[in-house]
Amino acid sequence: MLHCPDPVAWRLRLAAGLPAAALASALIGAAPAAADETCQSPYMAKITGEEEYVYIWTLGVEGLGDGSDKLVTVDARSGSPTFGRVIDVDSVGGRHEAHHGGLTDDRRHYWVQGLDSSMIFVFDIASDPANPKLVKTIDDFVEASGGVAGPHGAYALPGRMLISGLSNKDGTGRTALVEYSNEGDHIATHWMPTAEEPRGAAGAEHADGYGYDARVLPRRNVMLTSSFTGWNNYMRPLGEVVNDPEAMKAFGGSMVLWDFHARQPRQVFSVPGVPLEVRWAWGEDHNYAFTTTALTSEIWLVHEDGNQEWRAEKVGTVGDPAQLPLPVDISLSADDSTLIVDSFMDGMTRIYDVTDPFQPKLIHEEKIGGQVNMVSQSWDGKRLYYTSSLLANWDKDITTPDGEQFLRAYAWDGKALTPRFEIDFLAEGLGRPHLMRFGSTALYR
Repeated sequence: MLHCPDPVAWRLRLAAGLPAAALASALIGAAPAAADETCQSPYMAKITGEEEYVYIWTLGVEGLGDGSDKLVTVDARSGSPTFGRVIDVDSVGGRHEAHHGGLTDDRRHYWVQGLDSSMIFVFDIASDPANPKLVKTIDDFVEASGGVAGPHGAYALPGRMLISGLSNKDGTGRTALVEYSNEGDHIATHWMPTAEEPRGAAGAEHADGYGYDARVLPRRNVMLTSSFTGWNNYMRPLGEVVNDPEAMKAFGGSMVLWDFHARQPRQVFSVPGVPLEVRWAWGEDHNYAFTTTALTSEIWLVHEDGNQEWRAEKVGTVGDPAQLPLPVDISLSADDSTLIVDSFMDGMTRIYDVTDPFQPKLIHEEKIGGQVNMVSQSWDGKRLYYTSSLLANWDKDITTPDGEQFLRAYAWDGKALTPRFEIDFLAEGLGRPHLMRFGSTALYR
C-alpha cells in the first residue's frame, strides 16, 4: 500500500514555514501519483499515469557523433511505433562532464549541469515533451555563488532549485548548497560546515566541508546532505586517484542534518567511506533515510529515535566490500519496502527488502552490464531503468566489453527483472548516458 495522504493538505503542510511567495508554487500539480519516478522531491508535480518519455543527460565522447554533451529523449510509451528508441537529441556544445540535474517543482523545466565547466543548462520539457528545447544557459555559477564549483544535484523546492555543489574554484572540495529561483537567478549560498567553521552544528569534529546530495523531509523540517570529493579528484582518472595516498585522503566521510527552514546545519554524522545518494522514506511515520558508502560498500540508515534524536548507523553491506564493488546510485520504492543498490565496478544491481530498515535482506541480484551507475524506478515499482556512466575519467575503457554504454529498461515483478528494451549509446553515436528523468504529456494538458 502506498503512503499517499490527501495531496492538497499534504503540499500545504510541506509548504509551511517556507517563504510566502513559494506557497502558490507548492500547490502546483497536487494530483496523487499513480506511477512517476520514486526518489524525487516531494514538492514536485507528479505524473499520474505511466511515464511516456525518459530524458537522459549524456556525456559527449570525443570523436563520437558530435562529441558534445546532450539531452537524449527516449520513447517509453508501450505500443508506440518508436517504443524503446531515441526520438530526440539536443546537444549543448562542448563537453562539460554531464552528470546530475533535476526537474523544477512545476516540472516544466529540466536543469542539467556540467561538473567540469560549472555550467547549468535549462531545458523546456513542457511545451513539447517529446522534443525538449534548451531555453537558458547559466554560465556564471562560480561567480554568483561566491566560489562554489561543480554544480551537482538540482532539487526542486517551491519556486526554487537547490543546487548541491561538489567543489570550490580551487578544486579542493570545500563546497556549499546554492539556491536559485526557477527563473535562474541566484538567491543564496549556504556553505557546508567544517571543523574550523562549524556554523553551530553539533558533532563538528566530523565536518569535512564536502558535499554531494541534498534531500528534504519537510514534515520534520530536516534536510540531509552527503559528501564526495572535489574537482581535483573527480576530474582525474580513477586509477591515478586510487594510487595517490594524498588524493585518497580528500574524500568525504560525513553527512549533515540541517534545519531546513533556517538552512542551518544542526548535526554532523561520521559516515566513513564516502556516503553518496540520500533517499528519504515516503511513509508518514517513517522518519529515516538510506545512503550507501562508495569506498566501504556499506548501507547506512539515518533515523530519528524515540527521543527525537537523529542517529546514523551502518545496517548492511553491499556485495563483498573487500572487492570494492563501489556502490553508486540507489532507489527506494514508493512504499518504502525495497531498496535498489547499483555497484559500478561489478556492474551489479542488488535489491533489498527493507521492510525493517535496520535489517536489509537481499532478495535479488543481477549483473546489468560491464559497469552500471544510475537506476530510476517507476512509482508503481513495475519498471526499472539503468544507465552505465559514472564519470568520463572513471568509466571503464569504451573499447572493451566492460566499457559498454547503455540505457536498459526492465519490468520488475518483485522477484525477477525482465528486459523491455535497451539502447547502445556508443553504437548510436550518443556518448555516455548518465542521469534519467521521466516525462509525460498528461502533466501539461
